[in-house]
Amino acid sequence: MVPMLKLYSGPLSLFSRKVEIALNEKGIPYDREFVAFTQERGYQPRHPAVLAANPKRQVPVLVDGDLSLFDSTIILEYLDELYPSPPLYPATPQERARCRLLELDADEILFAPVRQLLFRTEPPHPDPARHEANVLAGKEAEKLLEARLAELDGRLGRQDFFCGSLSVADIGLFMTLLFTQRLGGPPLAPHLSLAAWYRRLLERAAFARAAAEIAAADRELSPALASR
Repeated sequence: MVPMLKLYSGPLSLFSRKVEIALNEKGIPYDREFVAFTQERGYQPRHPAVLAANPKRQVPVLVDGDLSLFDSTIILEYLDELYPSPPLYPATPQERARCRLLELDADEILFAPVRQLLFRTEPPHPDPARHEANVLAGKEAEKLLEARLAELDGRLGRQDFFCGSLSVADIGLFMTLLFTQRLGGPPLAPHLSLAAWYRRLLERAAFARAAAEIAAADRELSPALASR
């Protein structure tokens, strides 16, 4: 009997949720274990299985028998090779390269200003100067994000998906944009193509589940967001 995949995830981990969406879109059975998380302590104490598998000490970690993988991009590539249908990468090398660049953009470039909004998940910093610095950084981040939303809207145009059919690019961008909305970033509504794309993805069970579970986790773990 083939052992079931084991995923170590985090309730508010954007990158873990990327992996969960891919697993659920492909219909791959897996066992999920959430690691401990609070806004006050983060992921401390670190889960021993995560520490053993990932030198970055972070989720997601995927275990397949004696193979342990970390980093959402590496995991998504492995899952697509292991379970090629339905594919999450386009057919040609050029198209796959463009798709990978969009996923990289979502994870490392677009997410950079989103990080400046994460302070909103916590109570105001007790140091007024630090709090004001956070607020100012958040306003600058919103300006950058507004420009990026307009850019992505134009790039998507009339397509249903960014790379022809559903791909890792859509998964990565969806999760980063979900976090912009979760953290009170610029609204999607003015960007008609992008907003319609986001709604279409939310109609898919895998994406809806991720969004609903993050909202539920926030109600428990991020009371500061509820007071905004």
